Amino acid sequence: MERPAWAPRSVDISVPSVSRMYDYYLGGSHNFEVDREAARRAMEFMPGLPKIVQANRAFMRRAVRFAAGEGITQFLDIGSGIPTFGNVHEVARAANPDARVLYVDHDPVAVAHSRAVLAGHDGADVLAADLRKPQDILTSPEARRLIDRNRPVALLLVAILHFVEDADDPYAAVAELREALAPGSMLVLTHASYEGIPLPPERAEGAVDVYQDIRNPLIMRTREEIARFFEGYDMVEPGLVPMPQWRPDTAPEDEDPYAFSGFAGVGRTA
Repeated sequence: MERPAWAPRSVDISVPSVSRMYDYYLGGSHNFEVDREAARRAMEFMPGLPKIVQANRAFMRRAVRFAAGEGITQFLDIGSGIPTFGNVHEVARAANPDARVLYVDHDPVAVAHSRAVLAGHDGADVLAADLRKPQDILTSPEARRLIDRNRPVALLLVAILHFVEDADDPYAAVAELREALAPGSMLVLTHASYEGIPLPPERAEGAVDVYQDIRNPLIMRTREEIARFFEGYDMVEPGLVPMPQWRPDTAPEDEDPYAFSGFAGVGRTA
């Protein structure tokens, strides 16, 4: 297997990666055959996966514009993945040229790419760290340089929490981050769920099994379980809803049915 020049030496290119599969669904070029193969297997069960991923990105951009419009200038994007067009720093900077963005991911390919994309950007950086260890993120030199914890921060957890198993207590990690950030901070979140998928659950389970097989379990939570991540936050209208219904730019009824899979929401601390 040829190792592309952009792939860090330390990366095992024989093992599929969730962030590279996501890049493939988005039509990106930073993925390997092993990722494409796993993604295509998942799409055999759930052909609308690229539509779900596109809806995630579109929601993320609307939420970042909303946060910037509310005066937030600091963005902490955990599980940021491989940077593609219209990433957080581009959207935030378009709204406010002084916006600062810290991307966090534990996939070495995502981190290596983010470094390349962000070269020369003094208001944006990337950190190799894991959502399950909030203190590693909060106390990092990158966070100290970019994030003033005395001022509100938009915390982005987009399509990441469904890769954290209950045994790793994602609720505690989210609560720890909430406690560490200034009042008026926002939580921007999307999460996979069987609710809204235009397929029988047993068919959707086939796609979930593919993620189980590559040792990146996809944890489908109910709307109630997802809502618990917003404890301590006041929900921004329209609340926790399917992605196309959150402050849409275009008519939700024009969206692909798959775009309504799972939930999205934004909360703000008092």
